[in-house]
Amino acid sequence: MDDKVNYLLRMGDNALILSQQLSKLCGKGPALEEDMALTNVALDLLGQTRMWFSYAGELEGRGRDEDDIAFLRDAHDFRNCLLLEQPNGNYADTMMRQFFFDTWHYFQLLELAKCGDARIVEVAQKSIKEVTYHLRRSGDLVVRLGDGTAVSHAKTQAAADALWSYTGELFKYDAVDQAMVDAGIAPPAEVVRAAFLEHVAEIFAEATLVMPPADAWMQKGGKQGAHSEHLGYILAEMQFLQRAYPGSEW
Repeated sequence: MDDKVNYLLRMGDNALILSQQLSKLCGKGPALEEDMALTNVALDLLGQTRMWFSYAGELEGRGRDEDDIAFLRDAHDFRNCLLLEQPNGNYADTMMRQFFFDTWHYFQLLELAKCGDARIVEVAQKSIKEVTYHLRRSGDLVVRLGDGTAVSHAKTQAAADALWSYTGELFKYDAVDQAMVDAGIAPPAEVVRAAFLEHVAEIFAEATLVMPPADAWMQKGGKQGAHSEHLGYILAEMQFLQRAYPGSEW
């Protein structure tokens, strides 16, 4: 598969799987405002998914549109990072997963908005407006939970410790990533990682949380299609209608 197509699918899959995870929480938020916010973030990510997939479909030339790419691939064909398929868990788990992804997403899009591909620049510029809000919101909630009650602090610290090992894959570059760096599209891993670590450290300090070590052992494999068991359940729910009734339309 063409490196650029693969890279676009990775960006789209990250947004799609997190969008699906957040959509499950519709009607289950801890407060009405949070319930609405979760749904809005899910919709933002779904819109971004469509832009990434549309471009990928055009480049690969196989006649697939964004619906085909989302609903007619099996788990091993997905290229999202493992972080995004981790369970929603409690609210601290949900927000810590969101915060880690938002931080990476924000700085990644900032760099992509300056790249040499005009279409990617267009998608990044549209997306960064939404992701700026996502990052501000998730960071604020991590601070409120971490510097809240003893219970909320303990749950938030536990979430950080449990999910930290999934953040390294965001910066674990392979041949696809490197090809995009060489083409002047993707930013070098160390640039985004430095910004990521700095921002996480700032928020954790304000939240009175202990930041796990940057050199800790990290999970990997999602970008190459090696996923946890969680992805299969996510896709079974997300893809059911199209798989059961192929070509169905509203």
